[in-house]
Amino acid sequence: MRIGIVILPDQRWSEAQRRWRQAEDWGFDHAWTYDHLGWRELVNGPWFDSMSTLTAAALVTSRIRLGTLVASPNFRHPAAFARQVTTLDDISNGRLLLGIGAGGIGFDATVLGGDTLPPRHRVDRFGEFTELLDLVLRQDGVTWRGEWFSVVDARNNPGCVQVPRVPFVVAANGPRSMRLVARFGQGWVTTGAGGDDLAGWWDSVAALSARLDATLDEAGRDPATLDRYLLLDAAPVFSLTSATFFADAIERAARLGFTDVVTHWPRLSSWYAGDENVLAEVAERLPELRRV
Repeated sequence: MRIGIVILPDQRWSEAQRRWRQAEDWGFDHAWTYDHLGWRELVNGPWFDSMSTLTAAALVTSRIRLGTLVASPNFRHPAAFARQVTTLDDISNGRLLLGIGAGGIGFDATVLGGDTLPPRHRVDRFGEFTELLDLVLRQDGVTWRGEWFSVVDARNNPGCVQVPRVPFVVAANGPRSMRLVARFGQGWVTTGAGGDDLAGWWDSVAALSARLDATLDEAGRDPATLDRYLLLDAAPVFSLTSATFFADAIERAARLGFTDVVTHWPRLSSWYAGDENVLAEVAERLPELRRV
């Protein structure tokens, strides 16, 4: 089991850099940040750009993998984004994991003046975004005209450090998005599908894992070629409530076939409120927790 942590981009770098350094020093396998222009009620507080944050994080770390959780077409164009991705993969010396998703409703969906798309159209757009991003990261001189995006002679020189491109960790719960996982993903990430209580949430995760198995089988994709990431804090209870609670969550995720779990750096209040001392205790137990 690999264990990762999300560090929200809600702190000035003078404070945030300590967290990124500490995540590597503690031995976490990967560290992520949200790719939003603003997120829920935290839009009213400090908030910083994901790609700039990850670039800074790459410069103060050397081992830990770094990722977006998740980038979306709500405000990104594949050709422009491919340049940022290629640059960050170069600066991090091939440590980038690219989490991508369809994009939700809320601030990101409306801040640029557009309308909030219904779910079906968001998935349509996501499919085109993923296919075109994959193409531009792999090939030079791409010309494409689609319903949602167009490019003319899009360049990718010098290409990604990771060959043939950075790994896509595709967020998917529905059948159409899961087919994108099977086609383009090196990883799958899920938040589960709701649930008013913890047991219900775990039931939803099990059902989604089974759905993915069926999708991979239908596509002829070997399940062993796909990493599976579970965002633990989508559950009704914060995963870092205690070190024991976190260890139990990892065991449950492993039984469902997940290769990776992700928690959040505790905040003082609101979302992911918790105690950094619990995080430190979990960090001390990482070698043991990986062996579940």
